[in-house]
Amino acid sequence: MNNRNAGSGRGLGRGGGRGRNSGGGYSIGGFCVCAKCGAKIAHQQGIPCTTQKCPSCGNTMIREELLNDRR
Repeated sequence: MNNRNAGSGRGLGRGGGRGRNSGGGYSIGGFCVCAKCGAKIAHQQGIPCTTQKCPSCGNTMIREELLNDRR
């Protein structure tokens, strides 16, 4: 009996990418930084920096590692 769901190929189908940030997730710690004024706050695990507002100017924060990667 031939089971069509059981693959015998090489497994090179779609969806084989490395995901977000090229597969390189950022560490648990770190900082959220304001790209506008440079203010820093500690990153809280499970809360994306982009949902945080800068305490100084109100701009959206960005992960420090991501900001450094763009420079």
